[in-house]
Amino acid sequence: MFSALRSALTPAPKNPAHAQLAARRPIKTAYLSNAVPLPPTFLTGPDPPDARPITAAPIDWTTTPIPEYDGLYAVVLDHVLSPAECAALLRLAEASVPADGQLRNGADDAWGPALVNVGGGFEVLEPEYRNSDRIVWDCQAVVDRLWARCLRAEGVRERFALVAAAEEKVVGRKSRKGGEGVWRFLRVNERMRFLRYGKGGFFRSHCDGSFADTSDPARTIRTLFTLHLYLNDSKAEGGRDAELVGGATSFFSSNGQRKIDVNAKAGRVLIFQHKGLLHSGDDVLAGTKYTMRTDIMYEFIRSEEGEEVQSAPRVLE
Repeated sequence: MFSALRSALTPAPKNPAHAQLAARRPIKTAYLSNAVPLPPTFLTGPDPPDARPITAAPIDWTTTPIPEYDGLYAVVLDHVLSPAECAALLRLAEASVPADGQLRNGADDAWGPALVNVGGGFEVLEPEYRNSDRIVWDCQAVVDRLWARCLRAEGVRERFALVAAAEEKVVGRKSRKGGEGVWRFLRVNERMRFLRYGKGGFFRSHCDGSFADTSDPARTIRTLFTLHLYLNDSKAEGGRDAELVGGATSFFSSNGQRKIDVNAKAGRVLIFQHKGLLHSGDDVLAGTKYTMRTDIMYEFIRSEEGEEVQSAPRVLE
């Protein structure tokens, strides 16, 4: 079942074309994806034999070492994908990378270095801050199917349908300059960032930034939440048969002295607000960690329309 995962444990070949990255010079990046045929029943048909009921566990910060995060939102969904589906999704992601992809490590490796966004469409290699490989795959059909799975968990539909502009801990104060209203769920961002962390890989502490879709000036659209899908088990969750040691997603206090960990588990989804949640990808001590990150996008509906939205049924499909 996990042969596709184990094959990626071999060291990634180095591409001489990465000399510019090694020099820490920002480069203009453009991520293109192959058109990957999706099996019609992938994430849509009958549940696979290894599927289990999907559960939701919102994080109660008051019971953790960082109670000051009370009022900020994060939830852990388990069994959203089965282990077999996680392995299949990884294979599809690798197939999405063009043979002449800008950043792939080599002809035999679809993965390339995970860069750090510095604005204006430019990225830079910062291995002391972020040490992992990445595949960027744009596919709305996959994230729509993933979100439909998430909606099976109790409370997810209601929590993410609408976010009031008054929820400043989630949306921030400046978002209210456009007037009163609500942020209405629009879609999950089609851009999936698959991440591969080998031994010694990490992502140092940071808060996720919000992406604004400015393609239509008449609309206000931006991301408010991160959606993080774990694609293989850690020993902390999968027991001694798992190869991954370390690599938890850790939420930190502002001084970095206190934290809680969310450990990798195949099919687990962690959703948390961008604003105010300082977190990291902890060092991988053994094995390889595979994850996928995307975002949840919202559109701002001003008060007149917002009143109608708030009184309407909350249907997200």
